[in-house]
Amino acid sequence: MITTTETRFWAKVDKTEGCWLWTGALNRGYGWFRVGSQTDGTRRMIHAHRVAYELLIGPIPEGLEPDHTCRNRACVNPEHLELVPHRTNVLRGNGVTAQNAVKTHCLRGHPLSGNNLRIR
Repeated sequence: MITTTETRFWAKVDKTEGCWLWTGALNRGYGWFRVGSQTDGTRRMIHAHRVAYELLIGPIPEGLEPDHTCRNRACVNPEHLELVPHRTNVLRGNGVTAQNAVKTHCLRGHPLSGNNLRIR
């Protein structure tokens, strides 16, 4: 039997071919969904892609997080999510950490290896 929470969740998903787009609240491109109850203090917001994964696939193991292989943060299609450690997820992205991880030379052309490195 489908619960009210599940009904509310799937009402906010546009299931098209490929990415399933979240049509509810977005923050920095990621879908957010409210779960729990205000009366018992369990009410909280969680990422919509995590809800979809847990509803259709199962629990997300400790130490892993879903990575959007489609690179679309608003996608909640579990087929587009791969469970990976946080470090892997960050390095697959396009943020500053990922950009610096692939650098082999500094801005002036010096190699980022050997005696040219100062680790603090």
